[in-house]
Amino acid sequence: MTDQAELRNEILAVHKRRFATKAFDPTKKIAEEDWMTIMEAARLSPSSFGYEPWKFLLVESQQVKDELQDVAWGARNSLNGASHFLIVLARKNLTGHSPHVKHMVEDVFGVPYSETSPQTIFFNNFQKDDFGLTDERSLFDWASKQTYIPLANMMTTAAYLGIDSVPIEGFNKEAVENYLAEKKFIDLDEFGVSYMAGFGYRAQEVPEKKRQNLSDVYDVIK
Repeated sequence: MTDQAELRNEILAVHKRRFATKAFDPTKKIAEEDWMTIMEAARLSPSSFGYEPWKFLLVESQQVKDELQDVAWGARNSLNGASHFLIVLARKNLTGHSPHVKHMVEDVFGVPYSETSPQTIFFNNFQKDDFGLTDERSLFDWASKQTYIPLANMMTTAAYLGIDSVPIEGFNKEAVENYLAEKKFIDLDEFGVSYMAGFGYRAQEVPEKKRQNLSDVYDVIK
């Protein structure tokens, strides 16, 4: 077997092993080096125009975990057992004139920012004319979709490290956001909650993975 064939088999084996873990072993903790590798995979994820419209909140406080359970029904197993629990935020009202875009252009890309630069004008035209991002909800949904790219990378990286994970949308978005804002963890003018995720070590067997056939979801346009 060639090295490339072995690599292909390894990749598919990891994806077959990964599943949305419903029960975690609370006695097993993720090593700091492994966790930071998972977060580095998130940090290195691509985003539209490179503007990274996300923020990752690691919840370590037991009090916060306890208080979230009433408004995050789908997160209870993770709140009670996962080694690490994340709340992932998406930026609101991200346009070419946003302070965050100015920060990304100047402090990360290392080039001067201007509201009249070709890049800014192109980005604003893309949002308005190509994707119809003209109101707060559509802008948030666009940013939120991008936060799922690092989610996939985090979960795949975790699986490579032998760590289990679960993506979570089972929560009352408004209630969770209001709670986080009341606790001064987020500014609702800047961020909204996109999803949650638990990471740790499973306390259950991996079930048989059931998916549609590739032919049901994959076509070639010739």
